[in-house]
Amino acid sequence: MPKRVLTGRVVSDKMDKTVTVLVERRVMHPLYKKFIRRSKKYAAHDDANLCKEGDVVAIEECRPISKRKTWLVVERNGEAVVTPGFSAGAAAAVAQA
Repeated sequence: MPKRVLTGRVVSDKMDKTVTVLVERRVMHPLYKKFIRRSKKYAAHDDANLCKEGDVVAIEECRPISKRKTWLVVERNGEAVVTPGFSAGAAAAVAQA
């Protein structure tokens, strides 16, 4: 089963090896048919502490790293991020998509 890949903006980089990513999506209201923005924050693993606030990143689902961190940063501002110890094909899969 393929792993989910989401794109969002880094809103916090204050933690060590972790960034908070805000992912926005547009959904249609069931009654009024107007598009509404829905957002959610995800904690993502950033092993090299490369990401800064405002960066646009792609995050990929991975094994649980901590209680609420189950995502891995695979791309930062259009460039692949290599994380040792995780799947090497993750960055290649995002680059092809």
